[in-house]
Amino acid sequence: MNNYHLLEIEFENNGQKQFITPTIIRNDCDTILIDCGYPNFIPLLEEAANWHNITLDSITKLIVTHHDMDHIGSLAALKRNYPHIDIIAHELDAPYIEGEKKSLRLEQAESTFGTLPDEAKPQAEQFIRFIQSIESVPVDRTVSNDERLPWCGGIDIVHTPGHMPGHISLFLPACKTLIAGDAVVIEQGKLNIANPQFTLDLDEAVRSVQRLLNYDIEQLICYHGGLFNGDVKQALRQLIHRYTSGQLYAKSD
Repeated sequence: MNNYHLLEIEFENNGQKQFITPTIIRNDCDTILIDCGYPNFIPLLEEAANWHNITLDSITKLIVTHHDMDHIGSLAALKRNYPHIDIIAHELDAPYIEGEKKSLRLEQAESTFGTLPDEAKPQAEQFIRFIQSIESVPVDRTVSNDERLPWCGGIDIVHTPGHMPGHISLFLPACKTLIAGDAVVIEQGKLNIANPQFTLDLDEAVRSVQRLLNYDIEQLICYHGGLFNGDVKQALRQLIHRYTSGQLYAKSD
């Protein structure tokens, strides 16, 4: 029986409808939230959780797949409101979440700013200020690749770098489900690399997809796209082929 719940959140960003899918894993002992959206998303999280008869104050742990603003934007606010929640992240990502190191997304935006045309710079400046506004928060526990967390029937940590160096996905062996974070996304019913033009290491991102084939995945949940409908392993192989055959591949500098 599946012990996960998809929080399907719809919102507007710059006049466009967008969707994200944080996920809750739960059993009689724990309620674990995976990622938490942009800043000020607590009402949206609460509404989506309530639809599954779950309240935010019942959350015991919050696992962060990586430190992009749409995954950690409400992290500090959730910790303030519910200080009993333990924050968990990969050991490579924790310093960015805690503010000890500058956000890699911020570094990327700042490094490319000078190459932008003048008309694009005001929007880029706004984006940089937005990233700078994300609050840091202490990480209560760090994890590493192949670690199995004992909660909710077991949660396997799958280090899936590329999108960011400390990115993780989570495999739930009891229900053969992978929570992918941004390791892959669903676009028009097909799997793809998340924002390949902004992925920090595209080569590594493709290798991470290759590593997912080592797991007996029957259900795949993408933060951008939700639950994948179809043969997961076949779709992963097709995605790898599209990049390694040169159909979509563009090497990152």
